[in-house]
Amino acid sequence: MKKTLMSAVALTAIIGTANVATASEDGLNIFNNAKFSGEIRPRFEYANKENGADGASAFTARTRLAIATDSLAEVDGLNAKIGVTTVNNFGYTNYKDGAGQGNEYELILDPQQAMLSEAYLSYTVADTTLLAGRSHVNLDDQRFIGTVGWRQMERAYDTVTVINKSLEGLTVLGSYVYGFQGVSAGPTADTASVLLNVNYKVNDAIVVSGFSYMLANIHDTYGLRVTGKAPVGDIKLNYALSYAMQADNTMQYGSGDVTNSIDASYYDIAVGANMSGIIVGAEYEVLGKAANATDADGFSTPLATLHKFQGFADEFLGQTKGAGGNKNGLKDMSVKAGYKTKGFGKALVWFHKFDAETGANSDLGSEIDAVYANKIPGVKGLNGLLKAAYFMGGDAAGTHGLDNGKLWAQLDYKF
Repeated sequence: MKKTLMSAVALTAIIGTANVATASEDGLNIFNNAKFSGEIRPRFEYANKENGADGASAFTARTRLAIATDSLAEVDGLNAKIGVTTVNNFGYTNYKDGAGQGNEYELILDPQQAMLSEAYLSYTVADTTLLAGRSHVNLDDQRFIGTVGWRQMERAYDTVTVINKSLEGLTVLGSYVYGFQGVSAGPTADTASVLLNVNYKVNDAIVVSGFSYMLANIHDTYGLRVTGKAPVGDIKLNYALSYAMQADNTMQYGSGDVTNSIDASYYDIAVGANMSGIIVGAEYEVLGKAANATDADGFSTPLATLHKFQGFADEFLGQTKGAGGNKNGLKDMSVKAGYKTKGFGKALVWFHKFDAETGANSDLGSEIDAVYANKIPGVKGLNGLLKAAYFMGGDAAGTHGLDNGKLWAQLDYKF
């Protein structure tokens, strides 16, 4: 099968070497320095929208098991990893899972499923690594390319990737993506996309990232991101500046030519400070409107970890993932405050104000988010999290006029 060919090759190679290791009696160490890892992440989630479907509640658990090895077959630099992920709802189905179950309820996108989440071979020589197969890909702040790790079934990418670190502070990545799977139940999505990312760390105060993401049949995105942090007395300052533009797609996949008309831009300005554990920050992010009436969409990020952006209520997922949802653009002005220190954990509160870039009435609503996370004492690798989001609908006509609330309680045990 084309869509999983490279992942299957990697998986076959790993399984094949495991069989050799079992039968070998000559002392050859096929799995050198094998490391097992795992995760169990139970979560309760509640979602309710004003005048919408019935309120949804889900109890799910993510289980991960993986084995990784270096010096595979005693070849220096040859590494392999294989991992599986399952999501179980234990028969508790009072939610719309996105896979055809519970359509009378609000959406909680965690269907019961199992997936080969990692299966790759990598080979490193000098300062260059070649990786082939299925792996997790998170680039920069995951605004454009991410795995959506918040959802129980994280997205995995089928790629052939080259990473070079020949120059100090410089990382160059080029990746051909031929498929991806995860988040919702379903088969691997075929694609023929190219990811290019160059990251250069001048020092702690200046880290520059340039990128080009050519997504087949969707659009091309070109951009620049500058981040940094610096102490000023007892205050630790940080910032992030991003700009990107989208144009018609150059990569195509499947039968027939698919070329979208895209002309939109993006910018983000974020500043923050940490003063003896007290955290404050502000951010202004704009996903630009469609420049012309003939454009297929405004700025969109279909392969981002979207839950990280525009509030935890996920009110704007449908608008910013593409398919014509962001014609009028989206502006998000937010502020945050909180406290983080060892022992206490981390507590943060955000306030978002959302507006359209164009239209007779631009008010798209506002949102309050809160999260508390901490290690559970007495159990190494166990962390707890409480999280809440409340979106208040705006006055603009459209799909963002209703209040929307969500709650989460989660444990996460990694070993």
